[in-house]
Amino acid sequence: LLVFLGLALPGTQGKVLSRCEMVRILRRNGFEGFVGTTVADWMCLVKYESGYNTKAYNNNGPSRDYGVFQINSKYWCNDGKTSGSKNACHISCSQLLNDNLEDDIKCAKKIAREARGLTPWYGWKNHCRGRNLSSYVKGC
Repeated sequence: LLVFLGLALPGTQGKVLSRCEMVRILRRNGFEGFVGTTVADWMCLVKYESGYNTKAYNNNGPSRDYGVFQINSKYWCNDGKTSGSKNACHISCSQLLNDNLEDDIKCAKKIAREARGLTPWYGWKNHCRGRNLSSYVKGC
């Protein structure tokens, strides 16, 4: 629910990628087999985290999530608002809100590598883990 509320905020209408466009981006950037995940895993994650919207933004109270992968400001990026931000991806959170996904991909892979999977993302844990996700990549 929070993700969808975030998408409804003014000024958050970025580029909403098509399902197959997102599949192509993930395949091109080596997500198939990355830390034991599939492109279908990532597709489900992105659907539930951001609805494929490059400018998705969600306020979690003390921190915020940014971009298509909903990368959190407490640990991974710096938004200048989150107290004690670790900024482990060494990036401004605002860079995660543009249509260039290069930095988003680099940071998402760092998160997955460190976690050895997709467990940091609640969208994936609650909607995707352990399910048949073939429909997310079918026909692409």
